[in-house]
Amino acid sequence: MNGIQSITSPKVPVLSAEKPASYMMQSYYSNKKIPREIEMSEKVVMAIDLGGTQIKMGLVRGSEIICSTQIDSQAGNGLRKRFPQIEKSMGELLNRASLSVSEISGLGLAIPGIIDSVDKKILTINDKYNDGPEIDFHAWSSKTWGLPVFLENDTRAALLGEWKFGKGHGYDDIVLMNLGTGIGTSAVIEGKILRGKHFQAGILGGHFIVDIKGNQCNCGTVGCAEAEASTWNLEQIVKKYSGHSEGFLSVSDKPDFKTIFQHAALNNPLALLVRNHCLEVWAACALNLVRAYDPEVLILGGGIMASREVIIPFIQQKLNNDAWAVWGKVMVTEASLINTAALLGVASLVNNY
Repeated sequence: MNGIQSITSPKVPVLSAEKPASYMMQSYYSNKKIPREIEMSEKVVMAIDLGGTQIKMGLVRGSEIICSTQIDSQAGNGLRKRFPQIEKSMGELLNRASLSVSEISGLGLAIPGIIDSVDKKILTINDKYNDGPEIDFHAWSSKTWGLPVFLENDTRAALLGEWKFGKGHGYDDIVLMNLGTGIGTSAVIEGKILRGKHFQAGILGGHFIVDIKGNQCNCGTVGCAEAEASTWNLEQIVKKYSGHSEGFLSVSDKPDFKTIFQHAALNNPLALLVRNHCLEVWAACALNLVRAYDPEVLILGGGIMASREVIIPFIQQKLNNDAWAVWGKVMVTEASLINTAALLGVASLVNNY
């Protein structure tokens, strides 16, 4: 299904060009049951996005998130312990939507890690849901709901959502770079999502080495892009520069990118050093992605993009100058499906299997 399908029921608010169908459906029905008269052409998918802090769940039909909810991930305690709450929350969503499991086509999970999407298992995952590689997702889904299950890396799932329903729609060569706790990446090349023989192609852009004498990364090497410019290592990045300029945070404060960009806008010397360093790292990572995957569009997502007005022009200018794109210019744009891309993307895998 291409684009956004409008809803004609008089009980549903009319969609506008400014707000996508998924937003209207989720906001209108946040605390209501979904009327049975809403008819769509595709079957509904149960979709789950296993984030590091929140587990998002939704019932998805095409480009529409019929209803959704979220719970704390408690990722450090493993995934199995969250299964009972996930099952309960999914049951509540089905009840709100007046749907039975027989009307569901499958279960899709977006997971942060290297995912074997053929055998439906987690190959490796870092510092969250550490019991994940031991879980038989097929057995869990079959026993609980009697449904087939589909697994995908979360950033890859997010790119699928943007490609089919967001800023990537209409393009066949796209790269996504998510700037947040870490740096997540994925790519679509010639109209196909990039996975590779061992399922790690495209998703390890955050571990492109940008400084061979840089910070220690949690992957075991040094100088990875996310070790140099992401939230999980921001405190160390600030400390690295604190000896070169006056500080901007009290000793008790934990630095975050919102604070850094705010203080940099006020010309605080330390904040400027940290912000400019991170901008250069993100631009270097973007250049590596463009040179590796030859996209028409680079989509930027993640929480750090709250400072989009600084980040996008900086990376766009760097790509214009240095991308070696003899055919033209790679367009840099912000992701449009901020909280729903992975749910929409992993649901599309189920319905297009």
